[in-house]
Amino acid sequence: MIILKNANVINLYPPQVENNLDVVIKGNKVASKGHYTQQETRDVKVIDCSGKYVCPGLVCSHNHFYSVLARGILAGIRPSKDFTGILKNLWWKLDGALDKESLYYSGITGALEAIKCGTTAVIDHNASPSFIKGSLSTLMSCFMEAGLRGILCYEVTDRNGKPGALEGLEESVGFIESLDCGGLQDKEARLVEGAIGAHALFTLSNETLKMLQEAVSRTNRGIHIHAAEDRFDSSYSHCYYDLDIAERLESFGLLNEKAILAHGVHLNKGEMELINKHNSFLVHNPRSNMNNSVGYSDKLNLIDNLALGTDGIGSDMLEELKMGFFKSSDAKSPLTINRLLQALQNGNLILERYFGSYFGKVEQGFTADIVIFNYDSPTPVVSDNLAGHLIYGLSSGNVETVIINGQIVLESGEFPFDTSQIYEKARNHASRLWERIKEV
Repeated sequence: MIILKNANVINLYPPQVENNLDVVIKGNKVASKGHYTQQETRDVKVIDCSGKYVCPGLVCSHNHFYSVLARGILAGIRPSKDFTGILKNLWWKLDGALDKESLYYSGITGALEAIKCGTTAVIDHNASPSFIKGSLSTLMSCFMEAGLRGILCYEVTDRNGKPGALEGLEESVGFIESLDCGGLQDKEARLVEGAIGAHALFTLSNETLKMLQEAVSRTNRGIHIHAAEDRFDSSYSHCYYDLDIAERLESFGLLNEKAILAHGVHLNKGEMELINKHNSFLVHNPRSNMNNSVGYSDKLNLIDNLALGTDGIGSDMLEELKMGFFKSSDAKSPLTINRLLQALQNGNLILERYFGSYFGKVEQGFTADIVIFNYDSPTPVVSDNLAGHLIYGLSSGNVETVIINGQIVLESGEFPFDTSQIYEKARNHASRLWERIKEV
């Protein structure tokens, strides 16, 4: 049992701050929130949270851990004039050079950095065409070692030929079926879930979409796919299929309540309505969109289930929230700070639909994915101004302790194991990966 004493408890959406409460965690759930008076001492961990803030863990709803070792890359990457050039000259070369070891060190360092940022769950989208079979199990080992929650998938695409598409599909389906061997009773306790991954519609034939449809139905999961990230994706769909992207997805039964569509920069109003009709999710990735110069949508406020992701630019969700707010303000978008807070909160709704448990609040019965922030504010922190503190004050640098699934995975800024060797080996594998990229 863990008792968080004298905590200032934050819930993100609707914004709420409650002062000087005790939070009791039993197993992987919040057992109570209030004033704890029992004097149990056996097997009890007490953390003094006086003056600190206890918050639900943050969720990154779209990420690419396979890209972690690309940071500061020195591999003679050719300059790119457009988005497809970036894919061909950088990302498709990098993912093609990944092997088991480099994917593992991408995954484990990505998981550690997520936790240090207060991100307790990452919905990851993997691509490693030279190492497909076993790639999701390798990533799952990273999540389990770090103690991070996640939803994993492998990117199915036709860009590496039909054998590659089939192998990618088999990897996602086989991984999910291996998870389900534990049964429904195990579902709420597990740290890792699976989705059916796909790259983007401009690299997917109708034949492959049909196979994806069958996989979604067979596994009772959702698709995790890039949608209209760049204008080219939409243009391709219109040119070759005479359909909007959302229409093409719907025609293959790929829009459901577990579907995760990333970006949506160039979706039109009708497509937004289709996404809402099927209760699907659209994930906004503001930093990545700016980095790739793909544009900005002024229709994001139309989406019911809007979530926030990073698209591989780390896992700092407070930074992503800030950038989303500043970009919205700069673009004079109708996307308000409250809607962005709701988007950050909605990552927990994705978790609920996959894990079958409650997430995203420090309340009785909710899963104990919790972050303790040491934030010594010069101004009062109350429900009415919490959004202002999240944008202009609180940051990942204030993360002190992280609890995931009822287990302490980071305490007072330290992991329960030495990470220096992990980072040293990651740097070595990054250098080797950069050399292999030159040969792809």
